[in-house]
Amino acid sequence: MLALLRLLAIGAVVLTPIYAALSIWSRRVRRRRLEAAWDAAQGPGGRDAYVAEGLAEYDRSLRRKLILGVYVLPLCLIGLIVYLTNFH
Repeated sequence: MLALLRLLAIGAVVLTPIYAALSIWSRRVRRRRLEAAWDAAQGPGGRDAYVAEGLAEYDRSLRRKLILGVYVLPLCLIGLIVYLTNFH
């Protein structure tokens, strides 16, 4: 059991930079889209306020939460494989 916990801890350490890179990339793509949308429409208000409001909405979105799957899926699969190999 201790070996499984150690494997999961190492997996979490390895997955952390992947999660960070994916999160930063996704936020940057969202920012570019918001800036392009404001530039095309020249919407009401300032560009910075429009982008900040859009990013605040993005922070509450499902897409942002789905990025946590980078941690959940691999660690659960490792746990499932170890369980099925040893106890099934």
